[in-house]
Amino acid sequence: MAEQIFHDHSSDLSYKAKWYAGRAAVYGILIFWTVVCLFPIYWTVTTSFKLAPNVMQGHMIPFVDFWPAWKGWDSLGLSPRLIGQDSTVREEFLKRFTNSAITSVSASVLAVVLGSLAAYGLSRFRYKFGFMRNPDISFFFLSQLILPPVVLALPFLVLYRSLDLLDTRIGLILLYTLTVLPIVIWIMRDQFQSIPVELEEAALVDGLSIWQAFLTIVMPIALPGMVAAFILSLVLTWNEYFFAALLTSTDAKTLPVMVASQTGSQGINWWAMAALSTAAIVPLIIIGVVLERFIIKGMAAGAVK
Repeated sequence: MAEQIFHDHSSDLSYKAKWYAGRAAVYGILIFWTVVCLFPIYWTVTTSFKLAPNVMQGHMIPFVDFWPAWKGWDSLGLSPRLIGQDSTVREEFLKRFTNSAITSVSASVLAVVLGSLAAYGLSRFRYKFGFMRNPDISFFFLSQLILPPVVLALPFLVLYRSLDLLDTRIGLILLYTLTVLPIVIWIMRDQFQSIPVELEEAALVDGLSIWQAFLTIVMPIALPGMVAAFILSLVLTWNEYFFAALLTSTDAKTLPVMVASQTGSQGINWWAMAALSTAAIVPLIIIGVVLERFIIKGMAAGAVK
C-alpha cells in the first residue's frame, strides 16, 4: 500500500515537473520572440538620442553605454529646446506627417468600404464571368499582390501625368486604395463567411431589404474584422515608399520619403533618421493599443464558426 502511494506521488511530481518545464519553454520562446520583434523599435528609439560616436561605436543601453542627447530631435525642431521656436524643418515634418495621415487614413477607409461590399457579394452570391466563378474571382483579387510595384511604375506615371494627378494627395489615395483592396477583400470574405446566413434570412423574413440586413445585422457582427482590415491597410499605406517617391515631388511627399532623404555627401544622419522613424511609428503604436481588442476579435472571428 505504501509503495502504491509513493508511486502515485512520484508520478504526480513527475507530471507537474513536465508541465512546468513545458510552460517555461513556451514562455521562454515567446519572450525571446518578443525581444526579437521589439529590438528594431528599441534600436530606433535609442538611436534618436545618440551622438555620432555612440552610433558608430554601437552603444545600446542609455545611461550605461551613452548619455542620451536630443541631437536627432534637434534636427527636426522637436526637442524641448526648440519646440517653442520657429523651425523650417519642423514645418516640413508636420507637412509630410499630414500628407501621410490624410492619404493612408483615406485610402484605408475607402478600401475597407469597397472591399467589404465586394467581399459580402462574393460570400453571399454566386457570380459567373466567362469561365470565372467566385473562387476564381477571389484568387484574381489576391493575384494582384504578386505583381511587383516596379512593373506598374511606368504605366501609373504616364496615366497620372495625363490626368494631372502627379504630386497630389488624391492620386496617392486612389493608388493606395487599389494596392490594399485585395487584402481587405480576402480578410472580409472570411469574416462574412463565418456569419450564419440564417441571420440575414430571418431579417429578410421580417421585412428588411438586403441593404438593411447588411447594415443592421451583418456589419455590427463583422465590425472587428473591418477594424482589423483597416489597421492592416493603414500600416501598409503609412509605410509605402516606392509610389510616394515616384509620383510626388514637393506638395504630396509623405514621411517614408522624408525618412529616406536623410542621406547626404557626409553619409547617413542616423540620429535624424531614427527620430523621424520614431515619430512615424508612434501613431501606429497608439492606434494598435487603442484598437487591440478589435484586432484580436477580427483575427479570431474567422476561426470560429
